[in-house]
Amino acid sequence: MKEMHEPVLSTVERVSEMCFGLFMALTFVGAVSAATAGEDPGHVLMITALGCNLAWGLADSVIYLIHQITGRGKRLTLALAIQAAPDKSIAIQALRDALPSHLKVLVADKELDAIRARVVAENLPDQPRFCRDDFLGALEVFIIVVFSTFPVALPFVLITDISTALYVSRILTLVMLFAAGFALGRYAGYGGWKAGFGMVGVGVALTAAIIALGG
Repeated sequence: MKEMHEPVLSTVERVSEMCFGLFMALTFVGAVSAATAGEDPGHVLMITALGCNLAWGLADSVIYLIHQITGRGKRLTLALAIQAAPDKSIAIQALRDALPSHLKVLVADKELDAIRARVVAENLPDQPRFCRDDFLGALEVFIIVVFSTFPVALPFVLITDISTALYVSRILTLVMLFAAGFALGRYAGYGGWKAGFGMVGVGVALTAAIIALGG
């Protein structure tokens, strides 16, 4: 079954993964910074945060692959059911049931019948399979989550005073959160600045929670 290939990761997916990595690193750095002691606490924090995001980046990549193959399997199951339907009306109803609720009233049976005809004409595989873009997407997820560590943790390597490094780390995190919110707002069409400051508000709330918990 032929599929229309969009960019490997959408804007929402990229921003979501970046925010996930930022929050994970920020939480870890905040928790560890209060307890870190030794000759080189900056490198300890960097390695700890990077290790955390390496693990979660790998886990998130696997979840992404599972999501992709599961979605493809669901679409294939629907297509096979349409091809096997003994009656055209049954196939059309199966297509309608698969539509999101807000689209069901907008799509006429005639339009669904045209889709049904195209599906019936397709040469379908017997089972869902991974494609190259799935693995590229998983790799991109991993890279985004891991590299989100550096703006949060790198100040602890470059700045010897832990309190100053922690302050710089949180400022950089908020800047990246603003950029993430701005990108989401522009993508959704409801204003980048408003969304950017909204995302900063989420970051401030999280940072305040970390400080209250001893970070």
